[in-house]
Amino acid sequence: MKTTLIVVGRTVEQHYITAINDYIERTKHFISFDMEVIPELKNTKSLTPEQQKEKEGELIAKALQPGDVVVLLDEHGKEMRSVEFARWMEKKLVNVNKRLVFIIGGPYGFSQKVYDAAHEKISMSKMTFSHQMIRLIFVEQIYRAMTILNGGPYHHE
Repeated sequence: MKTTLIVVGRTVEQHYITAINDYIERTKHFISFDMEVIPELKNTKSLTPEQQKEKEGELIAKALQPGDVVVLLDEHGKEMRSVEFARWMEKKLVNVNKRLVFIIGGPYGFSQKVYDAAHEKISMSKMTFSHQMIRLIFVEQIYRAMTILNGGPYHHE
């Protein structure tokens, strides 16, 4: 199984880029993991938020493959503690045959088309984070989950 994080727009701040890449590389010691960037839309000032979500949704849909298990990072998704997320990931590692795809949407969230393609939604917190920051938080949690499942010393409870 391959695990992919799809994000809308590139990460712009160097300190986030460095940390995200560090956690992606660490995670690759445990699972096949990568991050795909959907290009930012141009001239969004002329678009309504709904139009922007639709256009981003079309690009997200093109990045998906048949058989993908799609999980949206969404404020209305299920919240889990790190250990619960690790157990959730463990089940996915056993049951998903192709790709487990996590998606972080654009600034206005997801189009209905993307919601319809999703199998599940998870939430990282009841709080709101920038789209740049949540990428780092999420890849750290993937790494943390892998260390929990493999008995590593990273997570303490």
